[in-house]
Amino acid sequence: MNLIKKRAFARAGLLGNPSDGYNGKTISVIIRNLWAEVVLYEWDTVDIVLSEDDRAHFSSVHDLARDVQLHGYYGGIRLIKATIKRFVAYCEERGLKLHNQNFSIRYHTTIPRQVGLAGSSALITATLRCLMEFYGITIPKEAQPTFVLSIEREELGIAAGLQDRIIQAYEGMVYMNFDKAKERLVDNMQCYEYEPLSPALLPPLYLAYHNTFSEPTEVFHNDLRGRYTRGEPEVVNAMKEFASFAAAGREALLKKNAQALGALINRNFDLRRSICTLPAWQVQMIETARACGASAKFAGSGGAIIGTYEDEDMFTKLSARLEAIGSNVIKPEVR
Repeated sequence: MNLIKKRAFARAGLLGNPSDGYNGKTISVIIRNLWAEVVLYEWDTVDIVLSEDDRAHFSSVHDLARDVQLHGYYGGIRLIKATIKRFVAYCEERGLKLHNQNFSIRYHTTIPRQVGLAGSSALITATLRCLMEFYGITIPKEAQPTFVLSIEREELGIAAGLQDRIIQAYEGMVYMNFDKAKERLVDNMQCYEYEPLSPALLPPLYLAYHNTFSEPTEVFHNDLRGRYTRGEPEVVNAMKEFASFAAAGREALLKKNAQALGALINRNFDLRRSICTLPAWQVQMIETARACGASAKFAGSGGAIIGTYEDEDMFTKLSARLEAIGSNVIKPEVR
C-alpha cells in the first residue's frame, strides 16, 4: 500500500496583520507545536474518512448547540472535498492527466479551532501536499498560497488573506510585501514578494490561546472588509500603519533589537483595538500578558496572542497568569 502522510502547521502573525488582505506588509511565523496531518493511501474508491471534528452524534440538543457555538457548523470534510475538487480543476485546465488509482484520505489536527491560528488553511495545505505526491503533480511553491486561498474564498466563501497560506507553504519566518507594485503572476496565479527570514533572529516568543472561547474568523474579517471597501478613513489609514509596523519589525529583527520588536508588537495591537470593538475575553488575554512585562498582540483574527518575553522568570509568571484565565501557553517552535 502506497501511504502518504503530510503535515502543515499552525501559524502566528508577528507583525502587520491584518493588512495582508489590503496590500500591506506582514511578518508571520510557523508554529510546529500545532499541526494538521493528512494521510492518503490507495483504495478501491475515493473515500474521505470522518474525524473526531466531524461530529454528527450529540448527547442532547444542548450539547449540539454548545458544539456549534464553539466550533461552528463545519468540520474538515468540506475543506478536503473542496481541495480535491479544485486540484482536479487545476490539472484539467493545464492538460495534466491524472492516473485512475483511487484513494482513501483521513485527517487529524491538533490546531485549536477558531482562535486565529489558521487551522483550516493548514488542513487544505496538508491535503494539497498529499494530492501532489499521489499524482506526481507539482504546483510551484510560490503559487501554492494563492491556490489554497482560492479554495477557501471561491469554493467555501471563507474571508481570508494570503499571509497564512504563505507561511504554511514556506514555513520558518517570512516577511511579506503585498504592495501592488510587487504583484506578479506565477503559474497564472497572483503572487507578491515573500522574503524568508532566519528564525535565529527571533527573541524568546510565547503563544497563548484560549481553551474555552472561540470566534470564527469571518466575524472579524467581514466587518473590516466592508469598512475598508466603503473607504472609511480610519480603517484605510490603519492598514498603511500596520504595514509600516511589519517593515520596521523586519529591521528590528535584522538588528536583533528585541526591545524595538516588542514595542512594535504592542503598537500593532493598540492600533487594532482603536479601529475594532473587541471581545472582553480577548482583550483580557493581552492585558494579562502585558501586566507581566511581555509584549502582546493577536496572532490572527482573535483568540490567540503572541509576543516577546525577557527571561524564564517572566515566562513562568506569564504562563501562570494566562492559564488562570483559561489560556494555554506554549513556546512556539519556529523553523
